[in-house]
Amino acid sequence: MDQLDQASQKKLTPFILKVSVVAAIGGLLFGYDTAVIAGVIGYLEIKFNLSPLMVGWAASSAIWGCVFGVLFTGYISDRIGRKKSLIITAILFFISSILAALSTDLNEFIIARFIGGLGIGAASMLSPLYISEIAPAKNRGTLVSLYQLAIVIGINLIYFVNLKISNYGDQTWNVEYGWRYMLASGMIPAFFFFILLFFVPESPRWLIKNKKSDEGLEILTKVNGVEKAKEILAEIENSLTSENGTLSELFKPGMRMAMIIGIVLAMFSQITGINAIIYYAPEIFKTAGFGAESALMQTVVIGLVNTLFTFVAIWLIDQVGRKKLLIGGLIGMAISLTAIAICYHFDLANGPLLLVFILCYIASFASSLGPIPWVIISEIFPTKTRGIAMSFATVVLWIGVVLITQLTPIMLKNFGGAPTFSIFMVNTLILLYFTWKFIPETRQKTLEEIEATWKKHA
Repeated sequence: MDQLDQASQKKLTPFILKVSVVAAIGGLLFGYDTAVIAGVIGYLEIKFNLSPLMVGWAASSAIWGCVFGVLFTGYISDRIGRKKSLIITAILFFISSILAALSTDLNEFIIARFIGGLGIGAASMLSPLYISEIAPAKNRGTLVSLYQLAIVIGINLIYFVNLKISNYGDQTWNVEYGWRYMLASGMIPAFFFFILLFFVPESPRWLIKNKKSDEGLEILTKVNGVEKAKEILAEIENSLTSENGTLSELFKPGMRMAMIIGIVLAMFSQITGINAIIYYAPEIFKTAGFGAESALMQTVVIGLVNTLFTFVAIWLIDQVGRKKLLIGGLIGMAISLTAIAICYHFDLANGPLLLVFILCYIASFASSLGPIPWVIISEIFPTKTRGIAMSFATVVLWIGVVLITQLTPIMLKNFGGAPTFSIFMVNTLILLYFTWKFIPETRQKTLEEIEATWKKHA
């Protein structure tokens, strides 16, 4: 191996960092567009006189778009490529921001948010997929985790934007105009994402799969060096000749376990309660006795902790490994959720303890269950079926988001905080056992090596 090859495998190159960061902006739009509802929903409820059920529909309309968006993205990205598909998501984000800001009734708002959801759902699959297909094995966990970092930066950014906009005017102004500016602000990151995508290449594995091996090899060489690139090309071509490229192949012995892991991680990453807090944080804090402005400030603090501990995950994921990091985080989440439920049960939720335990939960989630499912789901499926398999798993993820978004306000109103967060705690314990028992370590393995591992168990 020559010195260029050795150097390329020892450290990340500017090229791979550039393309990974650009692709990860899809995550920033994901976080920005989904979390904007936290600042909007209170004013929207007053503006359109919404019932708790209608509040759930308003909050979840984008999420329903996500389900349908991701449903077809695997097929579309397999046909036209990952890059062109990402460009389409940027356009959808932009259009949705304009239409939602201009909506004059709940129906128009739901349609506009649904359009944005199509983009969110597509990006939630495409960004980690693209990064995993171009990243070197040694750094793949770190680079795919940039997607989760971008999500929390997007969440943090919109929390800050929401706070600044809400402080600009009084309650009456915010009910009439403030929420519109919050939604319209999404046009800015969507525009930059659209422009930057023209400066990154297509996925090398998609190119090779579509009979463009020379172009794919050129990109692999930039990332891995000459010799390693040739080795990876041979592995990819070998795996493609042994695959049919249908979803049914993923339910055959051996590969079936990969599909089960993807589905379980996708669903339980949501039904352990993260979006109950992210989407409804201001309402949770207002219910606990905080004022409206104070409740919005608490969400900014949540966003900062989320961002900080996602950096921790990025630092550790390729050193400690996916499995150990996930187990540690799930233990922290279970303890925190138990403490939150106790706060509600003993009427301690209107003091600083609730915020402390919510922050502990966020820290545990951000350092484990936040980024790790995106990493594992993007790397466990074979090249020929990765697009459609990730679509399937990500649809399950968004169904989980829909359930939590739709049911959280109803659960909090009818059951209270203690039973609601106890349910999330039980779900966390179930995932903890599943992780310990069934999820393998994939650290520093190429995608083709991971695929070969499943086939050995066939």
